[in-house]
Amino acid sequence: MTEPGELREPDLPRTARVRQTGLRTGWTTGACAAAAAKAAAAALETGQIQDSVEIVLPAGRRVVFAVTSCRLLPGPARPGDASGGGRAEGGRAEAVVVKDAGDDPDVTHGAHLTARVSWRAEPGLDLDGGEGVGVVTKPGLGLEVGSPAINPVPRQMITQAVGEVIDLAVRGARVVISVPGGEKMARKTTNARLGILGGISILGTTGIVRPFSTASWRASVEQAVAVAAAQGVPAIVLCTGGRTERGAMALLPGLPEVSFVEVGDFTGAALRRVMEHGVPRVVFVGMAGKLVKLAAGVLMTHYTRSRVSTGLLAEITRAAGGGDALVAEVAEANTARHAAELWEAAGLLEAAGTELCRRVAAVLARFCAEIAGSGGAGRADEASGAGEAYGAAESGSAEVSGAGQTGVAELTDGGHEDAEVGGMEAGTGAGAAGAGAGGAGARERRRAAALPAVEVMMVDFSGRKLVAMWPGWS
Repeated sequence: MTEPGELREPDLPRTARVRQTGLRTGWTTGACAAAAAKAAAAALETGQIQDSVEIVLPAGRRVVFAVTSCRLLPGPARPGDASGGGRAEGGRAEAVVVKDAGDDPDVTHGAHLTARVSWRAEPGLDLDGGEGVGVVTKPGLGLEVGSPAINPVPRQMITQAVGEVIDLAVRGARVVISVPGGEKMARKTTNARLGILGGISILGTTGIVRPFSTASWRASVEQAVAVAAAQGVPAIVLCTGGRTERGAMALLPGLPEVSFVEVGDFTGAALRRVMEHGVPRVVFVGMAGKLVKLAAGVLMTHYTRSRVSTGLLAEITRAAGGGDALVAEVAEANTARHAAELWEAAGLLEAAGTELCRRVAAVLARFCAEIAGSGGAGRADEASGAGEAYGAAESGSAEVSGAGQTGVAELTDGGHEDAEVGGMEAGTGAGAAGAGAGGAGARERRRAAALPAVEVMMVDFSGRKLVAMWPGWS
């Protein structure tokens, strides 16, 4: 096994970090496309121009969107109408919803999500992409090659939204989503590298864009760990997102809700707080992409600061028993998801997933050891062994995720971390006379503290199914 060299935890680019107070959430392209589709469908069904529309988000919340423009166009007559199924005025409808990304640095902010809806003879909904919506040209994205880059959740949202105004069990509708200027927007994304050509992707799993501020998100992660530790939880479960968090709760039902922390890309920040508060057990739950970044020694996994190493994926494939042909195929994989699909097709998903989890656990244990002040491989191995023994005795499961590109010495902007920790210690009456003394005391406690048991779980891309874990199956 090739050990990662320097562990890295890069910060986000300045444009993604600088924020004023009062961060505003926004709406995903998927939510806006669903709203535009519903407005056009309602206009087609009723003949009435729509100026606003209400849709339901995946979590069940209903929200109202302003409709920027809506018009009726000539198109196929509704099946069964007196026109005999020919052309009719008002046989198509078009609606536009302008995307508001809130305070997120999003290249699609202000994009005109446009939906054209027309009748079709067969019941059900036929969804396609038009101008400015990318086309999938490579496997590994969870979408069929040759199809428009409209992700599964937005597809469901669009179908549900249109179904609220047209009975799709009885009648059929064709929906075409377009984004004028989308091809130009896509040049500022990683779409071309992923094999999405000709435009942007229609994305979103919640319908909501949450502004990405390094300081605010990191602070919320650190606070969540501190709150859980203060309640004496036996373990902290670090999850990369909402889906993995829900999956982790189902996999670890014996832990209280406060134990589960959505860390996003801030794995390193969370682990530092785990060490500071002496939490005895850490479980990290994530999907393949984040785990591969962590296994490479990257502790801050935002896509702007890290990439999935296909070389590492190939190495894991060989370690899991894959032959030369499979190793070569994985080395050319488009994404970590694509690699996982190749593993599954070869019957190696569990073995490769377990090897990936093992490598991630080793990186996280080493990171904790370096925080504790040992800086030595022997201590990191000791931490990994402790995690292994603890995991064998416990009945829980776990997993991991992360990324980055700076040295451990630079994890928190040099000495800034010590000043912050010092201030906290002084404020809690830990006996420190000031920030500097408190920082020194915190460092000494971290060195003396027992390293946490580290467990890692890999879940599938729904976040619900456990694929592999380290140490071992419980």
